[in-house]
Amino acid sequence: MPQQPDQQEQHAERDRGAAAEPPAPRELTDVAALKTLAHPRRGRIVRHLAAHGPATSAGLARALGLNTGATSYHLRELARHGFVEEAVVDGAHGRERWWRAVRADLRFPPRSRQTAEMRAAIDEVTRLSFAADVEAFVRFQEETPADDPWADAAPYSRGTIHVTSSELADFFEEFIALVNRYKRPDGTLPPDARTVMTRFLAFPAPSPAPAAAPPADPSPAAGQDTDKES
Repeated sequence: MPQQPDQQEQHAERDRGAAAEPPAPRELTDVAALKTLAHPRRGRIVRHLAAHGPATSAGLARALGLNTGATSYHLRELARHGFVEEAVVDGAHGRERWWRAVRADLRFPPRSRQTAEMRAAIDEVTRLSFAADVEAFVRFQEETPADDPWADAAPYSRGTIHVTSSELADFFEEFIALVNRYKRPDGTLPPDARTVMTRFLAFPAPSPAPAAAPPADPSPAAGQDTDKES
C-alpha cells in the first residue's frame, strides 16, 4: 500500500536521524592499531580522507605525492584496523576501489593506563597531528583572499577555567556532543557548507618555572686593572 506523503516524510526524517547518530566511543588500546596511526604516511592518508572525502589509491597518491602501490598497501593496513573502509561512489569506473575515513569517535586510553609502547605510539600520533594542524591552518590563511566569504571563518580562543579532573572530563564530553550536533549526512548539507576542522586541547597549567638566578658579574680579564683614578 502506497505511503501517504506525511508518512514518507516521517520515514525520511527517521532515516536522517539514524544516519546522524554519533558513533560510540572507541578506545584504542591495540598497539598495532596505534602504530598504524603513528605511521607518517598512513596518518596523512587518514587526514586527507577525513578532510576531502572518498578517494582512490591513485588519487591519494597524486594528492600526497606517494607511490600508488605503497598507498594501496597503506589503505589495506588502515582498513584492517578499522580506520578506513571501501566506499560506494556514484560514477566510479570499472573496478575502481574508493576509500573513505570511517566515521568514528576514537579515544586514547588515559595516560595512567598506557604502557610504554602505547605511550610512545600515542605521543607520535599527537606530534604528527599537531604539526599537520598548524600546517593546514597556515596554508588556509595564506591561500584565502581577504575578500573571500570564508576569510573571517577561523574563530580562535584561548582561556583558562578552574575545574576538577572529573569536571574537565565532562567539559570534553560536552564539546564532543556539540561537534556531533553539526555532523550531518552529505545529503542534508546546505549548498554553501564546507569541511571545517575543529580541535580541542586542554591541560592543567604546569607549575611556575623556578626563577632564574641573576647573571654573575663578569670577572675582570686577566691583567685588567679594575681600579681607576678619577
